Amino acid sequence: MLSNQSSDWVSRSLTSVWHPCTQMQHHESTPLIPVSHGRGAWLYGHDGRRYLDGISSWWVNLFGHANPRINAALRDQLDKLEHAMLAGFTHEPVIELSERLAALTGHRLGHAFYASDGASAVEIALKMSFHSWRNRGHAEKQEFVCLQGSYHGETIGALAVTDVALFKDAYGPLLRAAQTVMSPDARQARDGETAQDVARRAAQEVECLFEQKANKIAAIIVEPLVQCAAGMAMHDPLYLQLVRALCDRYGVHLILDEIAVGCGRTGTFFACEQAGIWPDFVTLSKGISGGYLPLSLVLTTDDVYQAFYSADVTRGFLHSHSYTGNPLACRAALATLDIFTEDDVLATNRAKAERITAALAPLREHARVKNFRQQGMIWAFDATDVDPAFSRRFFANATQQELLLRPIGSTVYLMPPYILSDDDIDLLAARTLAVFDQTIASQP
Repeated sequence: MLSNQSSDWVSRSLTSVWHPCTQMQHHESTPLIPVSHGRGAWLYGHDGRRYLDGISSWWVNLFGHANPRINAALRDQLDKLEHAMLAGFTHEPVIELSERLAALTGHRLGHAFYASDGASAVEIALKMSFHSWRNRGHAEKQEFVCLQGSYHGETIGALAVTDVALFKDAYGPLLRAAQTVMSPDARQARDGETAQDVARRAAQEVECLFEQKANKIAAIIVEPLVQCAAGMAMHDPLYLQLVRALCDRYGVHLILDEIAVGCGRTGTFFACEQAGIWPDFVTLSKGISGGYLPLSLVLTTDDVYQAFYSADVTRGFLHSHSYTGNPLACRAALATLDIFTEDDVLATNRAKAERITAALAPLREHARVKNFRQQGMIWAFDATDVDPAFSRRFFANATQQELLLRPIGSTVYLMPPYILSDDDIDLLAARTLAVFDQTIASQP
């Protein structure tokens, strides 16, 4: 039962706020949860209830809510510079962040171009790819390739390379058609096949398409290692190696969308490091600012950058928005990178991931679970024989158990912040199992 204060906030929000990725009528039966504050891995409601943020608030919050170190960096930046336009001006946070990100790629990528959200970064990468080919005399290369089940955002360009009908179908008449190829999702393994076999089959489909149309294709876009919105579809790193080689052979750009899977989420800072390859473009967002402020960016190669470098204004990349490279957002990102270094986060996460996987063992063995899988700090499993309302019922039951978990269809996933204590891990595992059993038992 909501308190009077909570009920007031809910009523006001439903009247004035159009919430994202939501059929608003569903809130007639599933009440909004008004949050008053956050501390560490927990969110707290106005009614005093708390919720363990098991999905990092849509995959952005890496080091907990109200993190003291990021808070301190932002307070310091507030007294120096809140914002300045990045056309004709520059500032320390954006320079330092760009330098540090380039260094993390071994300077294979750089020339950071900034935006605010993941979809915008994808738009930038798509436009850069097409425009760089045009500047080099290949204006016919204007098609893009995406994977089955791919999700890259919901702006018009990003939606064109998204293959999720729920998001895309209504806007079909507005979109430029993309070529769609097989996903390397390891769950598609035939009898006797390994994840690498699936990767090879999927790459063969890319090769067939490139043989026919490479002269018209600007780029292929891939979410490396885990296609998150496709239900945490995981694939072998071999796929990235094979596609990189195909792009080199046929003259096609490789765009890696690391918006959800970068920043250590899959076990390395960039997911593509596990394949030993680098793309022509990489997009970052979500965790790069520690979940504090909207920030996204594209890193690209010097070869792409040089295609735009000219005295001719029309050959320049003229994309922009008012808050490009916002100093506060960049300072939050710098503080986030500091934590990675100071706390040896990637090594710490490896040990933490083993602890979480062990705690989830009862779910792995559950009779109604299949395809239990893990990659870095991502866990997922598919519920069998469930009704269409499974995800909404699971979410509602989870909130009653002090958990924020939001399944994708019949796929339950955990993508927690990197700061969970042993007690948090035990609670998350035990209550996820309890919520799963409750949701299965209450199925109509």
